Amino acid sequence: MQVSVETTNGLERKITVAIEEERISNVVDGRLQDMIKTVKIKGFRQGKVPLKIVKQQYEQQVRQEVVGDVLQSTLYEAIGQEKLQPAGQPRIDSLKSDPGKGMEYTALFEVYPEVKLGDLSKETVEKPIAEITDADIEEMLETVRGQHKEWVSVDRAAKDGDQLSINFKGMIDGEAFPGGEANDLSIELGSGRMIKGFEEGLIGAKAGDDVTLNVTFPDDYHAKELAGKPAQFDTHVNKVEEAQLPELNDDFAKKLGIKDASLENMHKEIKASMQQELDNRLNTKMKTSVMDALINAHDFDVPKPLIADESEAIKNNMLENLKQQGMQDQGMQLDASMFADQATRRVKLGLIMNEIVKSEKIEPDAERVKKKVEEIAAPYEQPQQVIDWYMGDKQRLAEVQALVTEEQVVDWAMEKAKVVDKSMTFKDVMNAAQNK
Repeated sequence: MQVSVETTNGLERKITVAIEEERISNVVDGRLQDMIKTVKIKGFRQGKVPLKIVKQQYEQQVRQEVVGDVLQSTLYEAIGQEKLQPAGQPRIDSLKSDPGKGMEYTALFEVYPEVKLGDLSKETVEKPIAEITDADIEEMLETVRGQHKEWVSVDRAAKDGDQLSINFKGMIDGEAFPGGEANDLSIELGSGRMIKGFEEGLIGAKAGDDVTLNVTFPDDYHAKELAGKPAQFDTHVNKVEEAQLPELNDDFAKKLGIKDASLENMHKEIKASMQQELDNRLNTKMKTSVMDALINAHDFDVPKPLIADESEAIKNNMLENLKQQGMQDQGMQLDASMFADQATRRVKLGLIMNEIVKSEKIEPDAERVKKKVEEIAAPYEQPQQVIDWYMGDKQRLAEVQALVTEEQVVDWAMEKAKVVDKSMTFKDVMNAAQNK
């Protein structure tokens, strides 16, 4: 077997493999010889067909099968011989196989890039710092109250923040359109749920009023046939309700399931929950800054097959999430290529972090793994069972070890890079996470 390798473009390699005829013909002859035992040809008893006749009938077919088998076995033999690491499935570019002349084929594939650790000392990592103030806690308490509000009918004009029950029928150019009619629909004024002008036009209306709303659908409206068009909605107000918030007292704490229900303990638990969420967001934000630094410090080509595979995985994950939200009947179509930038970043980071782990000989710290498992188990009613569940299975434990290894890589990178503190408010951190 003769092998030659050519670099065609970037990470792409072209491998040419030549196989001597003897290697092919020996296999072909062996298979034809074996066929004598089972082949059935008219005029001959089974097992007594002359080899010459078997060759006439089956040699071409058998040779094609052998060529395919030899190609598969020698391709990876040749790749291994040249110490290449294909990133994706090789593609056969050409194949020549004539009886008596052996075979020659070429295959194209991309290889994994050589990753050399970059100089992180020139990169800056932002370490966000934030504290929870009393005002933050009070605002959170108001949010929790709002989540448990009750609606009470009122006999007055509607104002911002009220909930209305309405019937409406929409028309464009005097004609009704699909989806433009509803009965007993509840909308909260100021929520922004309806198109611009709809909720605003109901402010001041009372139960029993009929209101004509003249609005225009946004140019980017999801239903393209309605986008940018003016519409008229004949609306009837069934009732007006205002929000009634629960009082902040021990009874409310009990309703929330606070242990040893009291206003004081409710404050403590809400603050603890806020602190945990804040710590997670700060850690995620800092980790993102580290990952940005790693990307900036390393310049190399990323194999296109790996990007394609990761794009497909992201697409499938998004489709699954949408299905879980009840959108499985919407005929969703997503093109994996729309996730190419995200996929490229993920693949590149994976290659960089693998090189760091290998070069720096980073092993998951056993104590950190144990602590991470305990953190995962803490919210459950019987955390020890969850701990045993993780510690008793190598595959599940490996997932936690991977998380810890990633954290250790982040720690390593922060020791190398310039770390600057960035003061933020609790609200800034929460809003930044929501707007990502």
